[in-house]
Amino acid sequence: MPYVNIKVTRENGQGITIAEKKQLIEGATKLLHDVLGKNPATTIVVIDEIETDNWGIAGQTVTERRKEGK
Repeated sequence: MPYVNIKVTRENGQGITIAEKKQLIEGATKLLHDVLGKNPATTIVVIDEIETDNWGIAGQTVTERRKEGK
């Protein structure tokens, strides 16, 4: 049973749309089926939206990095 965890940042307090989530879930499921032959009926996809203050890169939060234009 494949388990896919997609993590994305929540931009400016707004998450991705329901339509975008649907596309991600369908796309990840299809990819596992097409590449590895995994059964879509048993493929689990979880999307985590993370606030930019809770995501760090190189010792800085994403919020800080975005303010600096990185």
